[in-house]
Amino acid sequence: MSNKETYKLQIGPTHPAFKEPVRFEFEVDGEHVLHADIDMGYTHRGIEHVSKERNFIQIIYLLERICGICSTSHPMAYCLAVENAAEIEVPARAKYIRTIVGELERLHSHLLWAGVAAHEVGFDTLFYTTWDIREKVMDCLEVISGNRVNYAMLTIGGVRRDIIGEVAEAVNKTVEYYSDLYSQLEDIMLNDMSLRLRTENVGILTYDEALKLCAVGPTARASGLAKDVRADYAVNAYPDIPWLKAITPNDVGKKPVGDIYDRIVVRVLEIKQSVDIIRFCMENMPGGEIVAEPKAVKVINQLKKVKAHGIGRYEGPRGEVSHYDILDNNECPVGVKVKAPTYSNIISWVPMFRGAEIADIPIIMSSIDPCIACSDRASFVEGEGKKTVSFGELRKLSMEKMNKIRRGL
Repeated sequence: MSNKETYKLQIGPTHPAFKEPVRFEFEVDGEHVLHADIDMGYTHRGIEHVSKERNFIQIIYLLERICGICSTSHPMAYCLAVENAAEIEVPARAKYIRTIVGELERLHSHLLWAGVAAHEVGFDTLFYTTWDIREKVMDCLEVISGNRVNYAMLTIGGVRRDIIGEVAEAVNKTVEYYSDLYSQLEDIMLNDMSLRLRTENVGILTYDEALKLCAVGPTARASGLAKDVRADYAVNAYPDIPWLKAITPNDVGKKPVGDIYDRIVVRVLEIKQSVDIIRFCMENMPGGEIVAEPKAVKVINQLKKVKAHGIGRYEGPRGEVSHYDILDNNECPVGVKVKAPTYSNIISWVPMFRGAEIADIPIIMSSIDPCIACSDRASFVEGEGKKTVSFGELRKLSMEKMNKIRRGL
């Protein structure tokens, strides 16, 4: 048994490297991390609860606010869940438009992540470069929807806006922009020696750990776990894309290690994959309607007659987003359950931090592209049973906890 004395190091819940509140308690030996405990619960907005007080259409725009960067992913999973429960058939053209918007969002998200990750290792030149490049896709989304984030494109049974004329031209120009730029971006992000030195063999999540801990998205694929909802449980236009598959480091002839560098590799390759998917959809877009029923009142009346459960799964930029909804002859769902990809990936931080240096903590944390507000949940356990509290009691307890946190800071 070692006689070395270890120390506790607390970081958070607020810290310059963290964009959202989360608290870590590390057991450290000198500069090396031996173990990490993760404490969440500092951000809870009650979106699941509020959703049960909104009608089926209103919920879509509330769910967009779960995460600004995934503002299509959550409405997508929700609409798929409701359509699954009510057996609503989405027009083929709407499926292609949904796919295009989803892949544009993936471009936006991966480029944003690249800038944040570069900033965490002090590579601000790459930070400014990737965020400058990202402006093009955000401009394109603004042309399509009127907004750079929170696009309000989805509705139950299809989409709210078509991609035709000048809008289609803007999408095609964006595809060509990223196609022409890709080789330069790949060279910067995969071959820069200073970036490789800071990310190779750092924050390792092995294949077995990723499988055991049920990691999702680029975090899982970087460890060699080839899982991607777009390929495994294909919806929208994805079933029509013959070459679609889960991206892993094997695709560049590299044996997966599961370190931060491999997570960069996967996201860089997925940028090219998203560009190719958008091009495919634009070239093969079918004609026809963009929504099964354009009148929201009729949709709500149709859903009021349904008594069923629905599940929607979608591959967001961070990984699998899943929604579970219960319809029970009401204009509002009686049950709404959201599972964000960060919720699945949080536990993978524990093996990633083990053996790392203190200086690597910010980049390891950022490497899974966490969204803490997406993932926070409130639950009460009393002995072996569970205690249910009213919304008023929950609000009171939340305020008491926040005041306690403030006094401790």
